[in-house]
Amino acid sequence: MHEVYGPIVRINPREIHISDPSYFAEIYSNGVQEKYPFMVGVAPLPGSTYSTIDHNLHRTRRGILNPFFSKQAVTRMEHIVQDKVNKAAGRLEQAQHDRTVIRTDALFAALASDVICRYTYGESSGYLEKENLENEFRDAVTGASVFCHFTRFFFPIMMGMLQSMPSVILWLQPKYKGYFDMERKLKQQNLAALQNTSNEKDSKWTIFHALSDPSLHSEERTPERLRNEAMTIMGAGTETTARVLTMGSYHLYNNRASLKRLRDELKTVMPEPTSQVSWSQLEKLPYLTAVINESLRLGHTATIRLPRVAPKKALVYKDYIIPPGTPVSQLIYLVHMNSNVFPDPHTFNPERWLESPQKGERLDRFLVPFTKGSRICVGMNLSYAEMYLMFATLARRFDLEMQTAWEDIQVTRDKLLGVPENKDKLEVEAVVTGVVYE
Repeated sequence: MHEVYGPIVRINPREIHISDPSYFAEIYSNGVQEKYPFMVGVAPLPGSTYSTIDHNLHRTRRGILNPFFSKQAVTRMEHIVQDKVNKAAGRLEQAQHDRTVIRTDALFAALASDVICRYTYGESSGYLEKENLENEFRDAVTGASVFCHFTRFFFPIMMGMLQSMPSVILWLQPKYKGYFDMERKLKQQNLAALQNTSNEKDSKWTIFHALSDPSLHSEERTPERLRNEAMTIMGAGTETTARVLTMGSYHLYNNRASLKRLRDELKTVMPEPTSQVSWSQLEKLPYLTAVINESLRLGHTATIRLPRVAPKKALVYKDYIIPPGTPVSQLIYLVHMNSNVFPDPHTFNPERWLESPQKGERLDRFLVPFTKGSRICVGMNLSYAEMYLMFATLARRFDLEMQTAWEDIQVTRDKLLGVPENKDKLEVEAVVTGVVYE
């Protein structure tokens, strides 16, 4: 469409889409930003921070979550991430010993689910311990994402069905069992938190306790809101991080020169393959950072439109004045695949991130997997910690051979997340061909 009509297009009577990476930060700014109500139905979880339309209410709700996901907080709880990374490494060693094929997407989804559940709610979901890495919650979320464009139109109906007729939903879609099991578990936790009237923080202090703080307005402490906030964090914290690790490792192990360069760099801080290094140390490694940046670019996590509304401010794009209250969006996918910013955009090329500063360019301005502005992903720091620790462990210790063809994972469709043709989720099979001992 943009190739025909130019960088700014009215895609429906109400909404404008702009394809210009240099303008992304204007749309997703730190100013007053509201969500477009029509698009909130994509993930129908009313009361959650994600689904909050009003800017001021969103800021209040996000303010409760921010302390849990600050870089300082994630660093303090880094041992949780490292523990789950070690368990993921154990599954890879087992696959190598048993000479079995392992689904890397399932492995990384189990890792991400266990981390987010343990980190935020105090209990691991235990997916890394399951025999075949079954992740019913992930299956339910990816299954529901198939209907994301449908739920925009029938948001109230879908919510009513999910909440009042779970048995009917399970009969129609058995894969939703994981969703309802997790919902019941989280409901028990939030009821316990609501019954705790103490303001004292202990070792078991979780997000539930912060969300149910007696000082908050009663409307902000309902079981429904706590449940939906929890489900949002679980869903967002699982598939997105797993997707980046899956796509990044697929490309890395199909580019042996990149793998060798990364492994050589890792040896400077990990003299032994089993050496454990902190997130802060790994962040200083330029090539590892480049690999992660390129994995984020090609991960194609949120492929759906994420419109923002500036309620009182007119946006100006070139000669166009966009009236206040107009929903405006820019697809992350189009930013990351823009050939003017990222030449040969389909190619996995970590070197581009090392070469750009030498040319006086700042490619990081156009790396927007978490969006930008006042509604940037709250769990970004936790996701980075997982990626640094897992990529380092993976590349330093294991040799993998990917068994899945590129055409079977190439993103061609939008189902909230980018998915391959005729599939509801990304699936990658690999064989662990060796464990590195030096």
